[in-house]
Amino acid sequence: MANEPTPVHAPKAPKALGPYSAAMAAGELLFLSGQTPIDPATGELVEADIKAQTERCILNLKAVLEAAGSGLDKVAKTTCFLTDMADFSAFNEVYARYFTGKPARSTVAVKALPKGAMVEIELIALRG
Repeated sequence: MANEPTPVHAPKAPKALGPYSAAMAAGELLFLSGQTPIDPATGELVEADIKAQTERCILNLKAVLEAAGSGLDKVAKTTCFLTDMADFSAFNEVYARYFTGKPARSTVAVKALPKGAMVEIELIALRG
């Protein structure tokens, strides 16, 4: 059916760490799964500070959006997960460079993330 959600395949983004899609397209919306700072070329976590990890997350999200025919300028909402809220300011420095449209956002502290990542970001965006 035309109204059913369809998976988005993003060959330039890291492979999923579990049984889920990088994104689902549903009508005019895209729902992106959380991206961690995994280098798509190596499949390994970027071992660096919060700024480098945040940038890698956003570049991974950008790759998924582009595979779906969208972009960072179409993002309506992000949900951000940090393992240490002491990283909040440094995280915001990088985030602000990419999300210039200032989408709605929630940021929460979590105990741990896959592969020992310090940050994960998921989002909702408009298609096209």
